[in-house]
Amino acid sequence: MLDDMPTLSIIASLRGYRAEWLRYDLTSGLAIAAVGLPSAIAYPALAGLPPEVGIYASIMSVLGYALLGSSRQLIVGPDAGTVTVLAAVLVSFGLTSTAENVMASAAIAAIVGLLCFLASFLRLGFIADLLSRPILTGFMTGISLSILVGQIGRLTGVKIESDGLIGPLVEIAYKLDLIHWPSLALGVGLFVLLRLLSAWRPSIPGPLVAVALAIALSYAFDFKTLGIAVVGEVPSRLPWPTIPMPRGIAVDDLLLGAAAVLIMSFGAGIVTARSFGAKNRYPVDANRELLGFGAANLASGLCGGFAVTASDSRTAINDLMGGKTQLAAVFSAVALALTVLFLTDALAILPTPALGAVLASAAIGLIDLRTLRDLWHISRIEFSFALISMAGALGFGVLKGVIIAVVATLLYLVMQGMRPRDALLGRIPGRDGFYKLHRYPQAMPVPGLVIYLLQGSLLFLNADYVQSRIEDIFAKIGPDTKGFIFDAGAAAQIDSTAAAMLDEIRALAENRGLKFAIVELHSEPLDVLERSGVLAKIGSAMIFEDMEEAVTALSASIDTHSPSSVGAESR
Repeated sequence: MLDDMPTLSIIASLRGYRAEWLRYDLTSGLAIAAVGLPSAIAYPALAGLPPEVGIYASIMSVLGYALLGSSRQLIVGPDAGTVTVLAAVLVSFGLTSTAENVMASAAIAAIVGLLCFLASFLRLGFIADLLSRPILTGFMTGISLSILVGQIGRLTGVKIESDGLIGPLVEIAYKLDLIHWPSLALGVGLFVLLRLLSAWRPSIPGPLVAVALAIALSYAFDFKTLGIAVVGEVPSRLPWPTIPMPRGIAVDDLLLGAAAVLIMSFGAGIVTARSFGAKNRYPVDANRELLGFGAANLASGLCGGFAVTASDSRTAINDLMGGKTQLAAVFSAVALALTVLFLTDALAILPTPALGAVLASAAIGLIDLRTLRDLWHISRIEFSFALISMAGALGFGVLKGVIIAVVATLLYLVMQGMRPRDALLGRIPGRDGFYKLHRYPQAMPVPGLVIYLLQGSLLFLNADYVQSRIEDIFAKIGPDTKGFIFDAGAAAQIDSTAAAMLDEIRALAENRGLKFAIVELHSEPLDVLERSGVLAKIGSAMIFEDMEEAVTALSASIDTHSPSSVGAESR
């Protein structure tokens, strides 16, 4: 078990609770419910699920996170990206009824919760880093464009059968005569209202305003009789815990689908958690957050909801309203529960174009053009991977896009490791220490020695490259060079392939009459070299803990005072 694993975090947070905090938690809870209700109703539509599923997820997930989550202010709930991945998973199952999709989505949420618990127990919080910031930005942009195009049917009243980015646009162009213009006018009007409020009055909960206005207009003008689609009946009951047992779906398919949802939900959720942690100056432990997300998803799944993650908007409103503890989340759950019990008649006449407007506005808000622009200026390679991730989500579908995003991340890591930076070191007259020859023009090589610094681990994927770099150096040195020092201070890891490569370099150095030494070996690489027998071949006398010590020892054994002829080539 985890030594620091919390039992009931909400109880721990209530120790020392101050009476004056209650009004902050209460008002924050009501604001969270107000902001979360529109998305709770709208997001299930992305996966073809009824609106009550989103409400159940919003109620139960925050209670689960309040029990085991580590953050006092983080609020979980439905998320467009996670629901879009869930939608792709459900489509892959080929289910034919809404009831089957509801059961399958609940089962996936429960499995995601259990996988989170297992990952926390195994200390696998590092999976949060599988989706790097550039990859996640590109992927979310692709998802956002997919969501945006997916609202064409809800906004126009036209049944769209095409998938992808271009298909629906072409299809609606051929079906202009079928557009229900009152629906389009309502949807576009609410979308414009949402964007204006977001730009000019971000403190006002725009989705709540849009939904309330749409319900009022629907009641006043009876939109259903005008041909504008409405949400329809919403069950006026609270969920009861049951174990979801979907039929007709293989267990391995359920596990794979849950894994895809987990990667997306936790990858995006931990970014939100860390962002607000940095803002409010408290640390975020990914392994402890896995417990909170696990409890949130398990509670949602057992009560008929779907997979959730950290909610940017709900956490932001909690932060803005000054919520002090997870009691704010509990109050929001109570408010949503009262809504289900007493306001379902109002939700039933909510026009579908309003949901389309809320989802389209949310999609626009997820497109992070500023980060993409910054990536273009900072790193063209990272920008390219962001585009690969975006293209994966758009071109191959969201589910395959998750795989492409992860593969792109791993490819990026491999590419970074295949070409580690290196440098040749020397001295600056009158100054202590050693300096990179390519960075400091006044630095001079140590007479008779070549000092090579590798700035990264030495592994199978870069061993050949490093060997070629060293061989190039050997080819350029003059006859007055009698020693080669390998600075391993930045090589945190050395594997068996790299150990064999170092043995080849040692043999090549000896054939050229060079003394071969290694400096600042970490304990793990030292053990690898010892077990492989390379250390014995190098000799313990040629293993140094300090560069000064190594230079002094090799210089004393070299009968020359002329500088090495090797240049300052590095990268």
